[in-house]
Amino acid sequence: MINIQKITCIGAGYVGGPTMSVIAQKNPNVEVTVVDLNQQRIAAWNDENLENLPVYEPGLDAVVGEARGRNLFFSTDVDKAIDEADMIFISVNTPTKTYGKGKGQAADLKYIELCARQIATVAKSDKIVVEKSTLPVRTAEALKSILDHTGNGVNFHILSNPEFLAEGTAVTDLHNPDRVLIGGEDAEAIEALVQVYEAWVPRERILTTNLWSSELSKLVANAFLAQRVSSINAISELCEVTGANVDEVAHAIGKDSRIGSKFLKASVGFGGSCFQKDILNLVYIARSYHLNEVADYWEQVILLNDHQKTRFAERIIKNMYNTVNGKQIAFLGWAFKKDTNDTRESAAIYVADHLLDEEANIIVYDPKVSAEQIYRDLDYLGTRSPEENRRLVTVVSTADQAVNGSHAVAILTEWDEFKHYDWAKIKENMKRPAFLFDGRKLLHGVELQKIGFSYYAIGE
Repeated sequence: MINIQKITCIGAGYVGGPTMSVIAQKNPNVEVTVVDLNQQRIAAWNDENLENLPVYEPGLDAVVGEARGRNLFFSTDVDKAIDEADMIFISVNTPTKTYGKGKGQAADLKYIELCARQIATVAKSDKIVVEKSTLPVRTAEALKSILDHTGNGVNFHILSNPEFLAEGTAVTDLHNPDRVLIGGEDAEAIEALVQVYEAWVPRERILTTNLWSSELSKLVANAFLAQRVSSINAISELCEVTGANVDEVAHAIGKDSRIGSKFLKASVGFGGSCFQKDILNLVYIARSYHLNEVADYWEQVILLNDHQKTRFAERIIKNMYNTVNGKQIAFLGWAFKKDTNDTRESAAIYVADHLLDEEANIIVYDPKVSAEQIYRDLDYLGTRSPEENRRLVTVVSTADQAVNGSHAVAILTEWDEFKHYDWAKIKENMKRPAFLFDGRKLLHGVELQKIGFSYYAIGE
């Protein structure tokens, strides 16, 4: 039996940081070190003020506060952490490729390979290497090849342990997962990781499979969830032209026990780091095996999601008399969903980009996303110069600053605080007619229309 005393995680982002914090909290006798080359990020994880953690997740501050300094450590000394570890989690970014073969669809594995080579160079004792990043099927094969051929005669066991966290509820998901999936070929290595999780997860919720099934299960889970979102969003457009209400339709079909109610909330579109990336990865894998019909099927989920964002932006333009040039539009929310500061693939980015093409002036307020991140998101698109983005987009620190004097308000993130605003007062401080575009179906449209808003919600 392999006794795990020291765990290292390479990558201190949205997955590595929270996951390792909970593992440390629940395994006080195991030393857990999270390493990253980004000194600013590590400094934030070590900040005495827990409100300054680089990842915002409800409850994460309490978990880090309990374990940090006891058996949870954050460091930039990657080599030392690799050398001392019995088990190494790889939790680095695997973005969609922006170059070469597979551009726009395949996962870019350069960071994974760099990790493998560094582990192989540094390791002097046997290691269990755990894939935590979302990876294409058979990546473990490549990892093992690199480790075995560039190492120092060390034995490496590769496991796949995909995360199934929902940002905004990550700590709850980690504390009470509906399943933990571990794929591998070596029974002892699998059992070592099972015992780490068994410190708080019932054994019956820990599923073990072969490596390839584990790797594919993560992509398929996200593809199925994203498919449901795109499906209800497709119906939302049909509802708008037929007089149906998408909430009523979703409620009715959600009562069917074969379907269920989850992920049937119509909105401006899904975002986040996983859904689009994983579906594109699935599309690329299918095409690489010449399964073109399968690839076309899953690609349509992405195309529909893109259409929903464009459609929302075009509805704003159409309702505002077919021009937003020089008009002030307040964006409430920039994160891809509430209770996170993650903006990756957020619908707000693409709606803003569409409106900026029409020379709209956008004022953004999000309770957790920084101005630097918002400008970084827009600059990354390369649609216009950074100077133009800063001329047309203003980021403010309160909702009042965003809405006062605006021609329209667009809700792009479903933050709870937006539901409790004094919307009558907001309307009084806006230009007339006051437009309100609810991209998250967060508010009560009838009440807002009584107040005097020109109100639009998806699917109504």
